[in-house]
Amino acid sequence: MLGDYRITGRRASEIAGSIERAVGAGDLEPGQLLPPMRELAHGLGVNPNTVAAAYRTLRERGVIETAGRRGSRVRPRPASTPRNAIRVDAPPGVRNLGEGNPDAALLPPLDEALAAAARRHAERPTLYGSGPLDPEFARLARASLDADGVPAGPLGATAGALDAIERVLSAHLKAGDTVAVEDPGWGSLLDLVTALGLKALPVGLDDDGPLPADAERALAAGARAIVVTDRAQNPTGAALSAERAAELRAVLGRFPHTLVIEDDHGYAIVEQPLHPLAGATASWAFVRSAAKAYGPDLRVAVLTGDQVTVDRVQGRFGLGPGWVSTLLQGVVAHLWASDAIDPRAVARSYGQRREALIGALARRGVTAYGRSGMNVWVPVPDETGAVARLLHAGWAVAPGARFRMSAPPGVRITVSGLTPGDVEPIAAAVAAAIGPMPTRSYG
Repeated sequence: MLGDYRITGRRASEIAGSIERAVGAGDLEPGQLLPPMRELAHGLGVNPNTVAAAYRTLRERGVIETAGRRGSRVRPRPASTPRNAIRVDAPPGVRNLGEGNPDAALLPPLDEALAAAARRHAERPTLYGSGPLDPEFARLARASLDADGVPAGPLGATAGALDAIERVLSAHLKAGDTVAVEDPGWGSLLDLVTALGLKALPVGLDDDGPLPADAERALAAGARAIVVTDRAQNPTGAALSAERAAELRAVLGRFPHTLVIEDDHGYAIVEQPLHPLAGATASWAFVRSAAKAYGPDLRVAVLTGDQVTVDRVQGRFGLGPGWVSTLLQGVVAHLWASDAIDPRAVARSYGQRREALIGALARRGVTAYGRSGMNVWVPVPDETGAVARLLHAGWAVAPGARFRMSAPPGVRITVSGLTPGDVEPIAAAVAAAIGPMPTRSYG
C-alpha cells in the first residue's frame, strides 16, 4: 500500500508529521491509499484514537481526504505539494512567459515614495497602540472605493490579496465547509482552500466572469462562500461585465447567507470598469491589492467589507502580526497621491500586447482568451505535449494544470515580457505546438 515508506510516530502530531513530510517529499503520492486506522495503530503500537486524531489533523490541513469505507488517501492536490510546483523551468536561451509577473518597465520607481514615507515616520513614528491604518492611505483607499461603487464599510490593510482572502475565509468558515471558486482559477487560491481544510466547488466562467448557472449550482450544493475575481482574472483575463454582475447579484439574492469575497488585484492595470458584487449578501469582503500596478514586493492590500467580517479579520490580525507596516502603507499612499503611474497607459500597454497575440493566434486558427490584465489563456487538446513542444521551440508557458479543477486543458501565456517583434514568432510556435482543435469555452 505504501511501497517502501514506513509511517512512524507515537503521538498524533508525530504520525501526522511523518505522513505530511512523506507527501511533501513525494514518497507518498497524490491519490495513494493510507492504511486503515486500526491497522496502522496496531503496527505502531498505539491506540486507534491516536491515529484517528492524526488523520483528522491531516484532513484539516488539506493533506488527505477520507471517503467512508473506501478509506483515507492523499488528496489529488495536497496542500504539501502546491500548484506552483507544476511549472516549467526555462533553461538558458528559452523565453519565460509563464511566471505571471508584471512588466517591470511599467512599475513606478519607489525612491521618492520611500523617502516621503520615511520623512513622515520621522515626524510621527508609528508605535504600539498607534492604530493599524495610515490616515492618508485610508483616505485615498476609501475615495477610490467610493468612486468605483464599492459600498461603504470599515477598512483594513492586509499583506496582499491572498492574505486577505485567507483571513476572511478563516473568519467565517471551518474545516470541511465548501467554497465556490472559479475554474480555471488562481492556483494559489485553490491551494489555500485545500490548506484550510475546505472543499472547492468549481464554477465555470467566460470572458464576462463566472457563469450564473454554475454559481447557482455550487451554492445550491452547499457552498458557504464564493470567491470572484472582478478583473484581470488569472489565468483567463475575464472581467466581470455589468450584465453578468447583475445576473450574479440575482443568484446571490437567493442565497443571502453566502460569504462573497471579491479580488480586485487588477486595479490600475485594466481598461474595464469595476462592477462589484459587494453588498449582494449580508457577509462580504472586497480586497484591492497594490502588487500588479505598483510592484509585487509592496505587500499591501486594502480590505473592506461588512462590519462583522472586517472586525473579525482585524481582531485576529492584531493577535498575530499586529498590523501591516504603516511605512509600506505610506509608500502606497504616496504612489496613489502622486500619480506615479498612468493607469490608462498601463492598461493600454497590456491590452495592446494581449490583443496582438490573440489576433496573431486567430489568424492561425487558434482560439485564445484575454479580455483584461496581463495573461492570455489558450485551450489545448494535449497540455503536456503543448508545453513540451513550446519549450523545445524556445518558449516556456504555464501549464494549465496549475489553474484547473474540471476545466478543459489549456496553457497560460503572460504577455508582460512580449515585444512587438515577439508576437508572430510565439503565435506561430503555439499554433505548431497544439495543432487544429475545435473552438470551445475555457470554462
